[in-house]
Amino acid sequence: MTQKPKVGIIGLGVNNKPLVPFLYKRGMEVIVADKRPSSELRLSLTDMGLTDVQVLGGPEYLTKLSRVSNLRTVYLTPGMVKNLPEIEQMRRKGTVISCETDVFFQHCPAPIIGITGSAGKTTTTTLVSQALRESGERPVFTGGNIGHSLWEDWPHITSESLVVMELSSFQLELVTHSPQGATVLNLSPNHLDIHGTMEAYAQAKSNIFRYQNSEDWVLLPDPPSLLQDMKIRPSGHILYFSLHDHGQAGSFVSDGKVMYRDLAHRVISCFPISIIQVPGTHNLLNVLAAAAIVGMAPGRMKALEHIVANFSGVAHRLEKVRVHDNILYINDSIATAPDRTMAALRAIKGPIVLLAGGYDKQLDYDELGQAIAQSRVHHVVVLGQIQDKLARSIARYSTIPVMHAESLEMAVESARQVANPGDTVLLSPAAASYDMFRNFEDRGERFRKIVESF
Repeated sequence: MTQKPKVGIIGLGVNNKPLVPFLYKRGMEVIVADKRPSSELRLSLTDMGLTDVQVLGGPEYLTKLSRVSNLRTVYLTPGMVKNLPEIEQMRRKGTVISCETDVFFQHCPAPIIGITGSAGKTTTTTLVSQALRESGERPVFTGGNIGHSLWEDWPHITSESLVVMELSSFQLELVTHSPQGATVLNLSPNHLDIHGTMEAYAQAKSNIFRYQNSEDWVLLPDPPSLLQDMKIRPSGHILYFSLHDHGQAGSFVSDGKVMYRDLAHRVISCFPISIIQVPGTHNLLNVLAAAAIVGMAPGRMKALEHIVANFSGVAHRLEKVRVHDNILYINDSIATAPDRTMAALRAIKGPIVLLAGGYDKQLDYDELGQAIAQSRVHHVVVLGQIQDKLARSIARYSTIPVMHAESLEMAVESARQVANPGDTVLLSPAAASYDMFRNFEDRGERFRKIVESF
């Protein structure tokens, strides 16, 4: 009797959970390893109708898995450090270290459009998905880092479908395949606590187009200086998006309108930029990227125009919570890195009280300190692991008062005390949330509830 190929799945979370039945049904011997107790893992698997899958639970789950012989492939959960000693031990034994994203890339019957970047992924993915869905050319499925697992849609995805994926550096780090259409919106330091170096982070992002062929395409900002960090040249068609006409295929602004130039260099006028509801130059760039992607899909620009004109933003992204005592409260909890907070400061007109701080991803806050000094911020409330680091960066460039808070409730109350009528109280942390919250959504929801309780 032929022995089944043996594979391991590390982490039975949102991303990896659907992978278990997928591999099991394809004749694999699946072993699930997770730090949670084995009894809890078995219960989750039983709920999926899988009662004969081996589980390795508890604190020593990685060590237990590394001792298993003849492991063909191990699939890691996103966000996990990829060079832990136990993982390196498995590599040395010949085990391929992979991820569920690569499995999806390999087996998906539909063309995939992948969207990544240090900021703007969710906004761009949302605009593209809604516009393509409204275009009605083919069924559109959206997922990935945006919070929905595409494995749930797997039974319905066919060669006639189109898949739009938001992709993080964690999801791309281990792939050896790329989507047929790819977009890198921007590149700035992020997640260095996991990737270690900017070079490793940039390489992870570059995997979105690294394995493309000559018929595929990638959309990049103009000028494409991020390619210097990625140290690779795309193999397929290259398109660009910019605030100015770059003279190449892609999207740009001319005479106050979003324009699109296709691969044959035909130019069409899409819609005036005045219809864009979400503030900031960064959101204009997101719309430009969406226009180029919709053009390549292909979809209808009229559909994108309708979506853009009615798009007020995604939750936790410069989200207007309420006006109270003539003070506007904005939830920008998605700002988990300094560049996102700097974009928010540029987007808001008028005086600002800034709430910032959170989990330390080993990022540099010097540039943010300069940006705060040059902005209309008149008070900053800092909290979380990076509060001292951030306070020092601010003090280096200005005498703007900085207040420390032990909780988000205290931070909001402090901001409320120093805000004047006409001000904006902005939650834009410039840091991840894991020191105090489950994720940035949890942080944003807490902020919203605090403000709504006034």
